[in-house]
Amino acid sequence: MNISLKLSAILITVIISCTNVKAQTTEDTDSLFQEKKFILPSLNTVIDSVIKRSAMVSFRDNNILVKEATLATERVHWSRNLGVQADSRYGNLNNFSSNEDGEALSQVLTTSKQFNYSVGLYVKFPLFDGINRKNQIKLAKSEIEAAKSMVEFENEQVRRMVITLYQDLLLKQKVLQIRSKSLSDAKVNMQMVEKEFRNGIVPISEYVRINSITTDMEAAFEKAKYEFITARKLLEDMSGFVFSLNSSN
Repeated sequence: MNISLKLSAILITVIISCTNVKAQTTEDTDSLFQEKKFILPSLNTVIDSVIKRSAMVSFRDNNILVKEATLATERVHWSRNLGVQADSRYGNLNNFSSNEDGEALSQVLTTSKQFNYSVGLYVKFPLFDGINRKNQIKLAKSEIEAAKSMVEFENEQVRRMVITLYQDLLLKQKVLQIRSKSLSDAKVNMQMVEKEFRNGIVPISEYVRINSITTDMEAAFEKAKYEFITARKLLEDMSGFVFSLNSSN
């Protein structure tokens, strides 16, 4: 019987020691989330920043520029049917002349070196070029409108995603503060139970029950802290902001 009492006392002492160590290691973290909170920029500011930093939105914008360049090319395509043609030649030129004087006929052949050139304009009229060019211009305009619609769609998707992440972060911050306060209250209650247990007022079963509740609250707090930090880091990475801590008082 004495051995059982000694083992129980040793076990309780170990539990109390572990509880005190946990309380000391998490005290600073608990007070941090109770007394301070992260200050977020406005929702519209975060949305604008995420859109500016989005690689997909930039890709869609550049696609519009490509389509506009294609349209500009199609509009001046008709100029390919106009042109200037030049020709030049240099060398010996044979000139032949004849002269008839009465019954006499004289013929003269002369050779000289000359430089001849010619310049002219030309216009081509392909049979179906006008109709085809009109269709190509219409197609290029349609592609530009489609590219602009894709940009609007991408912006809308980004806005919806940021709104969800922003509100989720606010919720996780509130949950973390609630968990932190609950854990702090549980630790205070645990300290009171420890004193009463040492004085023989509280039985060991009640002490173990309160200690189990406190442990569960600590686990819930750690999970809430992990979820909050993950959500904050994700939104910071997307927006390029670093959310600062500020006193809630």
